[in-house]
Formats: sequence, structure tokens, C-alpha cells
Amino acid sequence: MIYGTGIDITDLARVKEVVARYPDFLARVLTPGELVDYQQLSGSRAIEYLGGRWSVKESYGKALGTGIGHAFSFQDLEVRDDESGRPVVKFQPFGGVAHVSISHTATVVMTQVILERGQS
Repeated sequence: MIYGTGIDITDLARVKEVVARYPDFLARVLTPGELVDYQQLSGSRAIEYLGGRWSVKESYGKALGTGIGHAFSFQDLEVRDDESGRPVVKFQPFGGVAHVSISHTATVVMTQVILERGQS
């Protein structure tokens, strides 16, 4: 049974601007594991990755019903790619299953999270 859904759209130019202005933003949004993956990338691919992780965490907060803040922080969710490139939730605060999807164009990233009650 579906517990919640969340969708987010993030402008990649905004992501690039935020990283340039606030270098600590990376450590604030990305978990240590995600940061390792990010550091393997460069240029537009790095911005797409960061934008995707930022956006998926925003979507997750919406699906959870708390948003990002006291009850749920960026560090509470880790999404890494599996061997085929599919984003997979590695850890999360929700007790069920979290389905994530990340898509992007040259200018925006769009994410969706569906939280499903049941065993993870």
C-alpha cells in the first residue's frame, strides 16, 4: 500500500550556482558515500548527479510528509546507483520500501519518490 508520493523539479543552473557560492553545500546534501560517487564525476555530469540527489531528497521529504528539516535531513537518505545505473535507496528513515526515479535534461532534473508500506 502506498504511504506517500513526492515529486521535485530542480534547475541545474541553480545547482551549479549554489555549489560555486557555498562549497560546504556538497557535504550538507550528500552522504559520505554519495560524495565519493560525486567526486568521480566532472563537469555537467557532476552537476546532474548533485542536482539529482538534492532533488530526490526533496521528493522524499514530500513523500514522507515532513519536508526537509528537523524530522528528516539530507543525511538521513542515501541513494546510490546499482551496477546498471539505477538509483537505489541504501538507507532511509521510512520503515517500508522507497522507490526512486531520477531524470534530467540539459537544464533540469526531475525526481519522484514513492513510499510503500511493507518490508524493505
